[in-house]
Amino acid sequence: METEQHPLEPFLPANAKLLMLGSFPPQRKRWSMDFYYPNWNNDMWRIVGLLFFGDKDHFVIQGEKAFCKERLITFLQEKGIALFDTASAVRRLQDNASDKFLEVVRPTDIRALLRELPQCRAIVTTGEKATETLCAQFAITAPKVGDFTEFVSDGRPLHLYRMPSSSRAYPLALEKKAAAYRVMYQDLQML
Repeated sequence: METEQHPLEPFLPANAKLLMLGSFPPQRKRWSMDFYYPNWNNDMWRIVGLLFFGDKDHFVIQGEKAFCKERLITFLQEKGIALFDTASAVRRLQDNASDKFLEVVRPTDIRALLRELPQCRAIVTTGEKATETLCAQFAITAPKVGDFTEFVSDGRPLHLYRMPSSSRAYPLALEKKAAAYRVMYQDLQML
């Protein structure tokens, strides 16, 4: 079984207050852009558009089934949101994008990412696999979906928020997912 290396560099704005961690990108055939949460059927950028702009299609390229990478990068840099994933290498146990069929071969060194983000005070995991992988690395108990826990990394106090998966496979309406994310962004005074 082939081991896949992470295809993207970490997106680490110097002003990042929040580090958003998914599990691992889907196969390239599912990408609508060359950036994080690229799958057209993933609602992450619709959730963010709805919360910050009142428009779930804010980051959609009009007339296309694709998200606008440039608009996303500008927004993320302005807000101070960093992106990467909890796995740097995986094996897909089935030919799909489901996290439950991902075997993490090499977890990402999250402490190393945090050292590059001196202003970061919170991490959000966007699904069960990402949460499990991160919690194993820091030996912490996972918070309930929509909640957070506090922990310390290299002397830095952090909040770990566990949000609902933005995948449409996760059975929760877009508006209800957005409501959970809204609480986190308000807690962090980003919204």
